[in-house]
Amino acid sequence: MNDDERRNLAVITEVCDAYNRHDVEGIVRHFAEDSSWLLSRGVPPEGGRARGLDEIRAMAHRRFRTIPDMYWHIRSHWVSGNRGCSEWTVTGTETNGNEINWLGCDIWELNEDGKVVTKDTYWKFAGEEASEQASE
Repeated sequence: MNDDERRNLAVITEVCDAYNRHDVEGIVRHFAEDSSWLLSRGVPPEGGRARGLDEIRAMAHRRFRTIPDMYWHIRSHWVSGNRGCSEWTVTGTETNGNEINWLGCDIWELNEDGKVVTKDTYWKFAGEEASEQASE
């Protein structure tokens, strides 16, 4: 692992730690001005998108407001060059009482300064498979 990869791994780890502290400013300070957070839900194929620091900040605040005990149990982080991945399980209870326990990952891209330019989130959650829905 080279120095840039060590730095990128440290950045990804710190961003995930800031998510678990619900430290929005600790999250945002690691993102580039023109960065994007691709959300797991939203309009296909890429889901929703928060662009720039203000939108990312607002989305993080909204996430913590609607799932106040949200916590990521990190399985692993890895990096290769300017790309990385975090594998995790996220748990919590939505304000409507729904409990979450989702397996997921974030695909990261960082710039030459070690700032996040893209955070692309994926997760699995309980529900019917599309083939089951189509047969009903």
